[in-house]
Amino acid sequence: MRRREFLGVLSGAAAAWPLAVRGQQSERMRRIGLLPSGYRQIDPEGRARIAAFLETLGKHGWSDGRNVQVDVRWSSNEVDQLNAEATALVDSAPDTIVISSNAALSALQKLDKKISTVFVQVSDPVGSGFVGSLSRPGGNITGFQNFEPATGGKWLGLLKEVAPVVIRAAVLVHPDTAAHFAFLRAAETVAPSLGVQINALSVRDTDETERGIGSFAEAPDGGLIVLPHPGNIDNRALLVALTARLRLPAIYPANRRRR
Repeated sequence: MRRREFLGVLSGAAAAWPLAVRGQQSERMRRIGLLPSGYRQIDPEGRARIAAFLETLGKHGWSDGRNVQVDVRWSSNEVDQLNAEATALVDSAPDTIVISSNAALSALQKLDKKISTVFVQVSDPVGSGFVGSLSRPGGNITGFQNFEPATGGKWLGLLKEVAPVVIRAAVLVHPDTAAHFAFLRAAETVAPSLGVQINALSVRDTDETERGIGSFAEAPDGGLIVLPHPGNIDNRALLVALTARLRLPAIYPANRRRR
């Protein structure tokens, strides 16, 4: 998600509180929990997103340390750490939680169904079971979808457009993310019309990712589709360097080289 889009999301998060609650802000300090999964605390891009969050809250009258307390729980791509941070966040009982990624929202949903939660950077929230529908999410969870499932076919088409020689495409699938299988099915649906064979690379950690891509790249005329996931965000510099070294055309949903 681009910075400008993220600012809009944060504005929406600030507006999520009822007006009645805002009118009572002088009674007690409100608390927001943030779980920007995929970004470590030293990651400049992750810190920039938190700064954007605080800046946008300020424009809506909420100042960290004055009338609201913002608790940031940093988490990398490690499942155990993500679950631990989600548990700590729920245990702290904030008024609202702002969370990113399917993996993080899945972990949170298993822990709590009462705390008001706003999600960003989540794919196929309906198919993943997070909300009842886009128009009427229901429950305690609402937010902003980043990619609908059909985008998987669009990414494959774009890969073929930028690298016409591609006849084999690997899709980097994290099995903990239901939306990845929706993206995969969409790519498989359009693959025959593009003359491309789809290979699903199931990965759970950095080692599996490196081995899977390396093995796939041993045969010619291949390309790679990287799907949105905290692990791919955390390893974005590695993925860019690896595909460049292997001369493997690749499509990323959103990627910036770590500074």
